[in-house]
Amino acid sequence: MAKKLLFIGGSINQTSIAHAVARHLQDDYECSFTPYYCDAPPLNLCHKLGLLEFSVAGRKLQRLAVDYIQEHNLRLDYAGQTHDYDLVVTTSDLVIQRNIRDKPIVLVQEGMTDPENLMYHLVRWFRLPRYLASTSTTGLSDAYKVFCVASAGYKKLFVRKGVKEDKIVVTGLPNFDDAAQYMDNDFPYRDYVLVATSDARETFKWENRKKFIRESLDIAAGRPLLFKLHPNENAERAFREIKRLAPHALVLAKGNMNHMIANCQALITQYSSVIYVGLALGKEVYSYFDLQMLREMMPLQNGGTSGRNIAAVCRQILENGHNSPRRAT
Repeated sequence: MAKKLLFIGGSINQTSIAHAVARHLQDDYECSFTPYYCDAPPLNLCHKLGLLEFSVAGRKLQRLAVDYIQEHNLRLDYAGQTHDYDLVVTTSDLVIQRNIRDKPIVLVQEGMTDPENLMYHLVRWFRLPRYLASTSTTGLSDAYKVFCVASAGYKKLFVRKGVKEDKIVVTGLPNFDDAAQYMDNDFPYRDYVLVATSDARETFKWENRKKFIRESLDIAAGRPLLFKLHPNENAERAFREIKRLAPHALVLAKGNMNHMIANCQALITQYSSVIYVGLALGKEVYSYFDLQMLREMMPLQNGGTSGRNIAAVCRQILENGHNSPRRAT
């Protein structure tokens, strides 16, 4: 019988990254997908009470992930409950679910990681749950066989944080490895300043949205403005705030962000991974991160072969055998 692989998604970005890897494995292995889930206390109780809506384990983003899985005719196995899997591919190790802790795991970087703020250091100092510091603690579980990352720059970053260097493989990152393809699109607008908003407030981080809008107006300097709302933010509130300060701006809650970037003159972000698409396309870009640092860590542009590279890592583990990964929570 074919070996069984479980792919754990999350946001649409995470789920489509997992799908990009599975495309190169599905002919030889049985691939199943699940939205992100929590199967241990206290997070499983928080999920039942609806307290995780700010995260990829919330019901809203779980529904979007399930919609993606069904739309692409992928095999759905919610929380990986149906099979005893031979390999798990996940795009986040902030939580290592109980039912995969004795499985070989391939961790795939999902995109840009959050800044190393006070919570990051508190988590490290007091060994608190990694999810409290969000994606700044990506890779620190050590529960995986291999960690596939976007670039040599990111490998250097993760090693500095304490990730074992011999576990990291630079593969490139699906969704960020072929920016040139987005130039061919049918998005109807061009030559605007694109502003990518964040879900900081929905994830209990501080954001001065009024200040950000005013900064965007200053950068635009009279050029047309297009605001693309983050999928996880309160769209009604965001629309109201933007229109109050930038009444002539176009505000979109949905649409292909990559195509919007391809057609813009300038891209303004806070801490979003989409900045890498703008950098790869040579756009005028603005970020709260240091731009020189971002250029050094920019994902490989390898013509869209990252999914195949990660799949090759999976094949090597499946075909060469494995030792049980270190248990982690």
